[in-house]
Amino acid sequence: MRSKIIICIFLFVAVIANAQNKVIQLYPGAAPGSENWNWQEKENDSNMIHTKIVYNVVQPTLTVFPPDEGTANGTAVVICPGGGFHILSINSEGNDVAKWLNKKGVTAFVLRYRLLHSVSDDPVKELMSTLGGDRTKFNESVAPVVALATVDTKTAMAYVRQHAADYGISPKRIGLIGFSAGGTLTEAVAFDYTPDTRPDFVAPIYAYVPDAQKKDVPKDAPPMFIAAASDDQLGLVPSSLELYTKWQAAGKPVEMHLYTKGGHGFGLRQQRLTSDTWIDRFGDWLNQLGLLVPEGLTPQQLAAYKRVQEDRLPGRDWPNLKRFADDDKNLAMAASKEHRVVFMGNSITEGWGRLDPDFFAGKPYVNRGISGQTTPQMLLRFRQDVINLKPAVVVILAGTNDIAGNTGPATLEQIIANIISMCELAKANKIHVVLSSILPAFDYPWRPGQEPAEKIVTLNSMVKDYAAKNGFVYLDYFSAMVDARKGLPKELSGDGVHPNLAGYKIMEPLVEKAIAQALK
Repeated sequence: MRSKIIICIFLFVAVIANAQNKVIQLYPGAAPGSENWNWQEKENDSNMIHTKIVYNVVQPTLTVFPPDEGTANGTAVVICPGGGFHILSINSEGNDVAKWLNKKGVTAFVLRYRLLHSVSDDPVKELMSTLGGDRTKFNESVAPVVALATVDTKTAMAYVRQHAADYGISPKRIGLIGFSAGGTLTEAVAFDYTPDTRPDFVAPIYAYVPDAQKKDVPKDAPPMFIAAASDDQLGLVPSSLELYTKWQAAGKPVEMHLYTKGGHGFGLRQQRLTSDTWIDRFGDWLNQLGLLVPEGLTPQQLAAYKRVQEDRLPGRDWPNLKRFADDDKNLAMAASKEHRVVFMGNSITEGWGRLDPDFFAGKPYVNRGISGQTTPQMLLRFRQDVINLKPAVVVILAGTNDIAGNTGPATLEQIIANIISMCELAKANKIHVVLSSILPAFDYPWRPGQEPAEKIVTLNSMVKDYAAKNGFVYLDYFSAMVDARKGLPKELSGDGVHPNLAGYKIMEPLVEKAIAQALK
């Protein structure tokens, strides 16, 4: 089976456009095992369950939902909607879940797996008539398609892992979530997989576990998240309890949420019940597993990433005005002969004070760097953190996080405009300006693929030209620290973005010379 899956993947993957999402066909030609199926896939949003459904799936596909640019964290989830193997509840158990995951930086893939043939245009009625009868007969009727759909799910997992690099995801952070019948597929793969098809985490939501799939828990079974409602009309809570008990007895990570009300098939439907929030608990669980932040971040980068994500939440102090509010109030006004210097910047400025505190000690230097910040955030706090401190000089080092997209997409023109606004505010308040070049960076570990090197060169040229035309001092860190790739060399940085102590030692005489020049 494993070899067949891999052969299918390598022989053929058809990608077609569908609105703003790519649709990936999993098999070449007819899907193996259903070559004689000749009906057409259809959709319907006028039915007794009042939601959009898909039925008569013949050719399994994955629909790709990428997160917004600059927010991806390398985690991916394959989503299996439910529908009793007759239909797919494609929105509340598929597309809507994908969009929710996108907001968390997760790349989502909604699977349309093979279903039983509906002979009418009312597949929901067909499902209800069979589901309401003898459960044994129902299980027997769907068993052949369950086997095919299980292969579809494994093929989807293998495809995503084989093409992880194409989607900017980690091959070690690919999970599987399924609802009802989709939960059956999810738990089936959680019990039986190969290295290519193994989920790194699974979430069977109000799943049904057929007797044929009740197996021993694998030795390397993935972490599991379970959710269901006690008033499930299909009586599937015992399946969830059984899964939880098996995982717990095997010593595997497992978390379960059972709600008093919610019924079967609650998905992302809002019913004004506590079960409405199950997806938030799933997000908490993913975050606890470390799956909502990029891999391989240093503690400094992780702190910056979390701060950026928190700043995006509604009601947050987006420019971080509270960060230095008390310090600014307590800082005594500059003495008449003191030439106070404020360093306005991001993590490079903030980290400077930690790595080489002696450089700031005993000098009228005030560090106002905040990790992860972009120029619009700095502009909003410029009056509070610079002007109100009445410095003689402000040293501005900003722009690299804008290029990284920390607070969303930004053009070079927008970045320089924010820098110019800060300079105009400083000039109007008789503060001398030192405009720093952006340090070289070949790539951003927390935002890979942005290709910043040439953008930094161009922006630095714009900053230098503006400084020359307006009589400001231009401080060129870039030329003193750049390597052949137009990045930051290893001997000056551990991650290619933030200077180490050796890097700061190069910057220090340069900034002191620039400050002296500004004070002339």
